[in-house]
Amino acid sequence: MDVQRVSFYVPKPGSTREEWEDGAADGPQSWAGGRIEFGRRFAVADGATEAYAARRWVQQLLDSFITADPAEGAAGPEIDSASVHRWMEAMQQQWQRRAITGSSPFEQAKIRQGTLATFVGGQILKLSTTHPTWEAVALGDSVLFHVRRDRLIGKLPKLRAADFGKTPDGVSTLSARLDQMSRQLQFGKGPLEVGDLIFVATDALAQWMLACDERGDGGRLWSTLSNPALHPDVFTKLIDEERRTKAMNDDDVTLLRLRLVSQAPTAVMVYQ
Repeated sequence: MDVQRVSFYVPKPGSTREEWEDGAADGPQSWAGGRIEFGRRFAVADGATEAYAARRWVQQLLDSFITADPAEGAAGPEIDSASVHRWMEAMQQQWQRRAITGSSPFEQAKIRQGTLATFVGGQILKLSTTHPTWEAVALGDSVLFHVRRDRLIGKLPKLRAADFGKTPDGVSTLSARLDQMSRQLQFGKGPLEVGDLIFVATDALAQWMLACDERGDGGRLWSTLSNPALHPDVFTKLIDEERRTKAMNDDDVTLLRLRLVSQAPTAVMVYQ
């Protein structure tokens, strides 16, 4: 089996691509149980608006999480509480080493205030078998959706649309928050079938997706977002329209879509 991957993004109104503070990444292998397993690792993060160098913190988390081989550097954690705790601590230490070096007194004051990013990271495993699975960890209000035949069958974290709008949890650069972050981690997993989709969305889009599903529009929603021919321009128009009607908050939007297929594609679609 194989995984088809595509990501979509739309910056907040009035912002450019360079000001986009979300991020999405995936890698072709997963590090699991001390061995390389044929699979795919993925992650999505959303940096806190106006926090110091939020986009850089997002990129550090993504780059590290999807690293499959410990020999290549700070490899991403296994999906369990102890391993994720150690990884978050290592990320904080790496951030402090890099952030302080060469920074001005003003920047050092901002660094001490801390930077935050909501986070979902996971992996699709056992692609060489007939029983693939997914597992993931989440902190904050970015959300993973597991969809089968245009029906939502799993999500992480287990939020409802009404749960958004509060100060979200997230992975912080502040070491004093490490233990609290570890207690707030949420974990999920499930079996996969050919044709299943994993969507991971940042908060504004995730809340809108949950609201659509909760009011009974899930079938149309999942059919639209799972369309293999969905073009980035069409996605952008969809987001713009939902923002215009105030159905979606004006914030950066990121969507990572992973589809389980029986074999690798023989052709690749390139958007111009």
